[in-house]
Amino acid sequence: MAKARCMKCKKQVEVKDSQNVVMKNGMKAMSGLCPYCSTKVFKIVGKNK
Repeated sequence: MAKARCMKCKKQVEVKDSQNVVMKNGMKAMSGLCPYCSTKVFKIVGKNK
């Protein structure tokens, strides 16, 4: 599973219901939910090749 930083919990968490997305500028990212507080978490993964 992927990890991202939850801004509400202020710690690294395992992302629940993660989805790979492509942002408008072409960068790949991952979006999901924090398993503890259900806040949306988002992590930029890298360039789209």
